[in-house]
Amino acid sequence: MSTTAKTFAQKALERASGVNDLKPGDIADVAPDIYMSHTASWRCIAAFEKLDGAVLKHPERVAMVMDHISPARTSLVASQHRRSRQFAEARGIDKFFDVQEGICHLALMENGCVRPGDVIIGTDSHSTIYGALGALGTGVGFSEITAAWALGTIWMMTPESIKISLEGRLPLGVYPKDIMLKLIGDLTADGATYKSIEFHGGLTRDLSVSERMTLCNLSMEMGCKNAYVPPDEKTFEFCRAAGVENPENSALYPDEDATYSETVNLDVSTLEPQIACPHVVDNVKPISDVAGLKLDQVFVGSCANAKYDDLVEVASILKGRKISPTVRMMVTPGSRGILKRATEEGLLSILIDAGALITNPGCGGCAGDGGAMGDGEVTLSTANRNFRGRMGSYESDIYLSSPATAAASALTGSITDPREVLK
Repeated sequence: MSTTAKTFAQKALERASGVNDLKPGDIADVAPDIYMSHTASWRCIAAFEKLDGAVLKHPERVAMVMDHISPARTSLVASQHRRSRQFAEARGIDKFFDVQEGICHLALMENGCVRPGDVIIGTDSHSTIYGALGALGTGVGFSEITAAWALGTIWMMTPESIKISLEGRLPLGVYPKDIMLKLIGDLTADGATYKSIEFHGGLTRDLSVSERMTLCNLSMEMGCKNAYVPPDEKTFEFCRAAGVENPENSALYPDEDATYSETVNLDVSTLEPQIACPHVVDNVKPISDVAGLKLDQVFVGSCANAKYDDLVEVASILKGRKISPTVRMMVTPGSRGILKRATEEGLLSILIDAGALITNPGCGGCAGDGGAMGDGEVTLSTANRNFRGRMGSYESDIYLSSPATAAASALTGSITDPREVLK
């Protein structure tokens, strides 16, 4: 065994492949711990059923989540959902999460399907979010998932790694979403293509698991292969609450003298709220450059920012206030568990009293499932992408922000610095 220092990605892929001393650029047959497919699982099923005599190699590793169009909007989608349900029942797939469970990533993490050190592949590019629990998550295509069903393995190239060190204290009105928009703007949409991003530094350690999810989720918008936060007791507590036994036993950590292709140091102490402007995520500007822009819609949702603490922040700003009559505001909780907790603790009543529309948990407007815009309309969204046509008309605009900025802007009807209502 070589004594060469290794990054997290090297160690995770070595464990999953059984190959020692993987170097960046090396390809190995990796046995993922989970293969996740979302609403379009029927695509995998259709391909799998064309494989003569194929059987699921590891049905216990297969996870399906009906999240992108939930509930079904058409008879075609309903039939696709039914096909997935029937396949899961016939093939003994226990990790099946139906339309009520919410977004795939949150459903898996909240139900104990993710452990530190796992390798997880999923038919959603934001599978990088699993790095918040110290796992290696990466997005793949439907054909790759189908092959993993049959073979139990998938080839992966070992990525180079970028070390991002976050230091300082977050100023008033600034959140992990702002950090990520700043990094995406600076590093660009392809600045980390097929690289593993590791988050380190004092601020990273101070962040909650939910906030770390935002870091790892948005990392995809820099083109990364995966993202990772070193697991600690916060991680282990989250995993135990989700039903994972002894999560600390599987945790992996990079060596202190590991080699990185790039090191980025960011002191957040002077950072101001950030906005991603149409029509790409790396078109980022400080909020002072776009404040006052009139809005037609505000969307709080997505796997990036529809977690419980995001809803707490939104509710704290909207409490006792009314949303501008010129704006429609949609709030889509990320999971059934988040919806339940928000209901029990009164957050939904605050949002409803303020004038917000609450929808069922799921991807919702982020995936174009509701909240469509007409020509010339503008949405401020807490999602992770603002591509042209993602929320309706190709002649509409999507801006991205933190939940706090979204809430403050819903009150005024235009993009508003949240520090103005948080003072």
